[in-house]
Amino acid sequence: MFGAGLIIWLGVATVAVRAALAKSGDASRDVIRDTPTVTRRAERIVIAAVLATAIVLAAVLVYSFAVGHALAQHDADRLVIEVTGHRWWWEVRYSSADPTKLVTTANEIHVPVGVPIHLRLASDDVIHSFWAPNLNGKSDLIPGYRSALWFRADTPGVYRGQCAKFCGLAHAKMAFFVVAQPKAEYNAWLAKTSQPAEPPTDAEAARGDTVFMRNGCPLCHRIAGTDAGGAAAPDLTHVAARRTLAAGVLDNTPENLARWIFDPSVIKPGARMPAFHLSAADMRALVA
Repeated sequence: MFGAGLIIWLGVATVAVRAALAKSGDASRDVIRDTPTVTRRAERIVIAAVLATAIVLAAVLVYSFAVGHALAQHDADRLVIEVTGHRWWWEVRYSSADPTKLVTTANEIHVPVGVPIHLRLASDDVIHSFWAPNLNGKSDLIPGYRSALWFRADTPGVYRGQCAKFCGLAHAKMAFFVVAQPKAEYNAWLAKTSQPAEPPTDAEAARGDTVFMRNGCPLCHRIAGTDAGGAAAPDLTHVAARRTLAAGVLDNTPENLARWIFDPSVIKPGARMPAFHLSAADMRALVA
């Protein structure tokens, strides 16, 4: 389209410059030029130019539809991932024909390199916008409407993304990461993540399990393989394997996890998680 447009533009510009530089003759020559033959010739030129324009535009229209149709045809070997925006975190769900293999995580999207990714985007509350600039353009998440975004990561790596639509107090702290992995590594990650959480293996972790269950955490959070089945906050089944906490605000370390649990609003103003001022022993157990 650029090539065709350039050729047409050069032709029109040439004619325009030639007409602008042409010198008019004397009055008698101008009168001679204004004859029926000259008029008919001018009419034929105008008609031909209009027809040529119509033909070119029709050809461009057909070509544009053909290219759009080709771009809309995605490989059947695609990965479908559902992403839901919440204030102020991202829920990520990998669907599966086997209901026992559903994977739900938060703020981190793992994808295999070289495979077309189809993101189904939705919002649980207000308008958010999914934007991973190194992978594709942004797409808005509108409540009550499901949108889609396609991309393919050709290079392994970790790509940072961000909510690009102002969505409230903690909007600036609503990040996510796309982790592009070789297919074998991705398959290993998916297989491990689809498993339920491992039960506590020592006394302190067992005490932490009790602290978790008795302090209302299961009302909001889910941990596969336990009685915790909340859906209002991030799934914590494999939270220790994630890179960050609080949607990219903190590195995922035991110390930061304790800080986050103790008072989330200090770290992320507007966070909807309440503070849990636990004793030092209970906090160590819960983090364990």
